[in-house]
Amino acid sequence: MPYCDEDIIEVIITQQQIAARIAQLAQQITADYRGKQLVLVGALTGSFVFLSDLMRQLDRPCEVNFLDASSYGNGTVSSGEVAITQDLNLSLAGKDVLVVEDIVDSGRTVSELVRLLQAHQPVSVKVCTLIDKPARREIPVELSYIGFVIPDQFVVGYGLDYAQHFRNLPFVAVLDEDAVVPKPEINE
Repeated sequence: MPYCDEDIIEVIITQQQIAARIAQLAQQITADYRGKQLVLVGALTGSFVFLSDLMRQLDRPCEVNFLDASSYGNGTVSSGEVAITQDLNLSLAGKDVLVVEDIVDSGRTVSELVRLLQAHQPVSVKVCTLIDKPARREIPVELSYIGFVIPDQFVVGYGLDYAQHFRNLPFVAVLDEDAVVPKPEINE
């Protein structure tokens, strides 16, 4: 595989599987939100690839906005603290909101996002995630749309990263936990 390197242990979700599942999710979301004012809210940075592909498959108008929230930093384990560094710049009052996440594991980030979004007085707030990792769940969350359920493995690709690397992989793969991402050389 041209994108694979020694830090990737195994591809667990192929590019073709992702595309097929997104088409299925889009059909379901299109049907469920027919006649409603839909706003997709992406959780940056990981969700942007999934959100982009998902919204292009929807057969209905929608608005799009982003929140920046994270509990990982540059690690492979959630810190347990959710930091919101970018808020919405549109009104959600009277609209149906679909939070689009790349991955839900501990549940902390998405739970905090739903809580914050409900304060904006939308009609509804539901969650769509590309990947659900229930083995790591610490806070119960309701997921309305799930792309794939995976075991407790640290994965990268298709927007998911390790220290801002690997987001560009067109598939989802297990990262070698001992992987060392090379730092760029600085010429002084």
